[in-house]
Amino acid sequence: MSDRPASVRAARGAVAAVLAGELALVACLLVGVRLPGWALAGAEALAGAVLLLDAWVLRSLYAAVRARGADRRAAGRVALHEAVPVTVRRLILHELRALASLGRWALRRTHGVGPGDLAAAYTGPQTTMMYGLLFVMVIETVGLAYLIPWQAVHRLILVFDLYGVVLVLALHAACVTRPHVVSPDGSLRIRYGALFDLAVPPDAVASVRVDRRYPEGRLITLSEDGVLDLIVGSQTSVTLELNRPLPFTRPLGATQEAHTIRFHADDPRTLVTALHQPA
Repeated sequence: MSDRPASVRAARGAVAAVLAGELALVACLLVGVRLPGWALAGAEALAGAVLLLDAWVLRSLYAAVRARGADRRAAGRVALHEAVPVTVRRLILHELRALASLGRWALRRTHGVGPGDLAAAYTGPQTTMMYGLLFVMVIETVGLAYLIPWQAVHRLILVFDLYGVVLVLALHAACVTRPHVVSPDGSLRIRYGALFDLAVPPDAVASVRVDRRYPEGRLITLSEDGVLDLIVGSQTSVTLELNRPLPFTRPLGATQEAHTIRFHADDPRTLVTALHQPA
């Protein structure tokens, strides 16, 4: 934003630069590269200076919000949101939620499904693809272990490959443990893992029907006339017509509106019936 104070803009830029530098240092340590002492000392001094700058900016923002009458929690939230870009916050939050879903998946628990709710799974079309991707990644990891002769490069690639395997598993676990939810009052929660979550109140639903389609596009596609496609495995199976536009948030934080939502459910007829006949 153009009206953001220069100190906040500087803090954001410094955080991005230091994060990149810290990642590079961690990569060097993982592969066994020994850096000169002056390089490590300089990097840590720079990181400390940036932390002091961020602390000063956060304190200034916190004090300003508190002066306007906000309580401590609200002031801390506003200061954090101003100092850290929304894209960075959402990416970190998505990743943490996905990793937490691994434990929930192992315990066979679901997120956001209460007593009397109908949980509608949607992972059927992508399960085979996910496990196929994992198989290819494991084969690639093993193959590179024999093909790469340089120990340092091999260690670095091994770390990234293993993390990639864990992340793909976590993304699929998030989809399994975060199904669509139909509540007894007729409200609907449309989700895709930790990346997408839209609550549809019952009074916003004009009609809902089973409607299997095979659209082209990315996971979340919004047409010019306000039709939102939440595509899983290149298909959708439910069409939800709204009587008013509903805002939704994209994975990186952008907000848009849709008046028709097409999404997938493994058992679309049960979901549509539950919406037609709320308890």
